[in-house]
Amino acid sequence: MTHSLAEPIPTWTDRWSGEPGGAVVLDLGTQPPSDLFPAPDDPLPDPAYPLRMVLSQVSGLLQLEDDPTEPEEPLGVEPAALVRQAERCVADATTAGYVRDGVRVLEYPSPHGGSWRSLLVERGAVMADAGPVDLVVDVHGMMHDRDQQAAFVERRDHLGPDGVMVMMIHDVASIVRLGMWNALKSGHFAYYSVPALVSMGQQIGLVGIGAWQYSLYGDRGTTLLAFARAGSRWGKQAPVVTDLVTSQTAEGICDPTRVATLAQALATSVSAIRSYLDGARAAGLTVAGYGAASRTSALLVSAQVTTDDLVGIADAATGKHGRTMPGNRIPIWSPAQLVEARPDRVLLFVPDLLPEVRATYPQIEENGGRWVVMDPNPREV
Repeated sequence: MTHSLAEPIPTWTDRWSGEPGGAVVLDLGTQPPSDLFPAPDDPLPDPAYPLRMVLSQVSGLLQLEDDPTEPEEPLGVEPAALVRQAERCVADATTAGYVRDGVRVLEYPSPHGGSWRSLLVERGAVMADAGPVDLVVDVHGMMHDRDQQAAFVERRDHLGPDGVMVMMIHDVASIVRLGMWNALKSGHFAYYSVPALVSMGQQIGLVGIGAWQYSLYGDRGTTLLAFARAGSRWGKQAPVVTDLVTSQTAEGICDPTRVATLAQALATSVSAIRSYLDGARAAGLTVAGYGAASRTSALLVSAQVTTDDLVGIADAATGKHGRTMPGNRIPIWSPAQLVEARPDRVLLFVPDLLPEVRATYPQIEENGGRWVVMDPNPREV
C-alpha cells in the first residue's frame, strides 16, 4: 500500500517514542543499499529496497522508514573538508571549556570516518572506553542507530555529573532549505533538526548549553550541539540554542508539508540531471564522475544514469577501485584512471570536495575538462 506525501502512515512507529504517527515526506522508490559496491562479475540484479523518509508527528524526528539491509564495511577516505570541519569543532569546544588538559573523552565516531580522536589527544584529552567521562563526542554516529532513544540514553549514561555531550549533525533545516534529497540513504535512521534533538534531550534530562553552525554540506549545513545534565554546573538552556529552536520551528522544519518540499527538489534535480547528460551526449562530450559516495547511488538510480551517460566514477578510496556502482554497474576508477581518460566533464558528487580535487588533479582542467558540481543539480564550474 502506498501513501501520498505528508499523509500519515497508520502502522508506522517513531524510532524515538515508539508511538505511531508519522508522515512520508520523501519517497525515492526502490534503491540499492547505499554502501553496496558490487564487483563487475557479481550476479545481477543487485538487491534493492524501498527507501522513504518519514517525519514523526510525535517527536518531530525525521527518519528512515525502514531498512532491511546490513551495513557493509566502510571503504571511504576522509576528505580534507571533513578534517577541516573537525578542527573547527574541536577548537570551538575547547574555547567553550569542554576540552582541556586531562579531560576524559568517550567518542562515538561515524562509521564513514570523521573521528576527532587525534585532535582531542593533541589538546591533552584522555580517551576512555566507558563512563563516567567529562565529554562524550558523537560525530554523525547516533544517526546510524535503529533505536534512537536507547542510543541517546546510552550516551547520556556515560556522562559524569558535570559532563558534556557534543553532537555533530547534518542539520535538517539545511537539507530542506537546499533541497538535498539525496541525503536520504540506507543505514541513516535519523536526521536531526535542532528543535527535535533539543526536545529529545530534554526528555532524558539534558539541556542544550551550546550551538555552532558550519558550512560543511552547504550553508549552515552542519550544526554542533552541546548538552549537559539538567541541574549541572553548565546551567540552563543557552540563548543560542533557544534562538535556533525558535528560528527553525518558524521555518517549518517540524511541519510535514514543508519538509515534503524535498519531493519537488527530487523531481527538479532528476529533470536537470537528465537534461544535462542528454545534452552532453548530443554534443559528443565524454562525461565521468568523481566521488563514489553513499549519497551518489540514490542520485544515479533516481536519474536513471547508466554507462551510456558516465564512463566511470573515480574515488580516492582504494577499496572501491575495480568495483562498480550498484544498479547501473558504472565502473569505479582510481583518480589516475580519471586523469588518463581525459573526460570533457567530471560530475562531482560531493560538492565540498571541489577545492581539494581542483588542487589535486589540475590535469582535468589543463586537458580542457570542466568540473560539474552536483549539489544536487548540475552546475558547471
